[in-house]
Amino acid sequence: MGILTFEEAIFESNRISKRHLLLGNGFSIACRPNIFVYGKLYEQADFSKLSPTAKAVFETLKTQDFERVIKALRDTKAVLEAYGLAPQSFLDTLQADADGLRELLVETIANSHPAWPGEILEEEYAACRDFLSNFNTIYTFNYDLLLYWTQMHVEEGVAPNSDDGFRKSSDDYDASYVVWEPSQSHEQNMWFLHGALHVFDSEVEVQKYTWLNTGVRLIHQIRNALDRGLFPLFVSEGTSAEKLARIRHSDYLAKAYRSFSEITGALFIYGHSLAENDEHYLKRIEKGKISQLYIGLYGDPNSDANKLITRRADLMSNNRRRGAPLSISYFDSASAKVWGR
Repeated sequence: MGILTFEEAIFESNRISKRHLLLGNGFSIACRPNIFVYGKLYEQADFSKLSPTAKAVFETLKTQDFERVIKALRDTKAVLEAYGLAPQSFLDTLQADADGLRELLVETIANSHPAWPGEILEEEYAACRDFLSNFNTIYTFNYDLLLYWTQMHVEEGVAPNSDDGFRKSSDDYDASYVVWEPSQSHEQNMWFLHGALHVFDSEVEVQKYTWLNTGVRLIHQIRNALDRGLFPLFVSEGTSAEKLARIRHSDYLAKAYRSFSEITGALFIYGHSLAENDEHYLKRIEKGKISQLYIGLYGDPNSDANKLITRRADLMSNNRRRGAPLSISYFDSASAKVWGR
């Protein structure tokens, strides 16, 4: 199996009209390997400071979604209060567990994410922007802010060349946030397929809080939003089926899903292992319209991990039933030098 350098893959793909990029967790790990690690927030969270019942609710509901559990605890407390069926001590336990999980969520995010954009070096931003400039549309599975920070990190007076679809609210132009509407996403070229930490679901609209508008660091933004009952819009469920169910219940996530399903031309995948828990998107590649797939491999192409990737990639090509055949090439992820190294 021949392995291209990233530069060779880009040169080869110049014959195709459009190039798209799909990012996985390896994009963030390449930037800060000591902070970003594989695994869900649930797996990284330290439950030792909470009561045993708080973690038990995850198991009872068969979920790893913090938002679902916190809301379940709050709703249970409200219902029991309305019926007057529970002693105050039990209601206090429900409230304490909900509050404790909320703080644990903030703490876990804080421990796995840079606090503000200035922690990324100028040369790192420059190298990453150079990498991203090769693509028409960028999709990411990551809900951290590295991609967003990079795209927004331009010289003063220079407009970013990316569009995440968020605009000033027509109902409150001076609000500290911007909003997303399906009608204003036609030019959008940056999509967070599983949501993002700076995007919040207020039930009536999807809001994005930014450093520029608020001057408030990410972790404080998240804590303030949680205090108001808002949760970051991100998919933290474990299986592909659970993720897809969450996606279908959000305007933003569902539109991102449809956008990815419609892309044509070439798709580059960087930092993703084609893992089973993202099968809902891998199937979109199989059944989609792209004609050329470039997959980044890290390290020895014959390693067990890379063999799993190539095996799943072969299935994609073999399962293409309609439209143009799907050709697959591989490139050396390290040669992309996404963050300048």
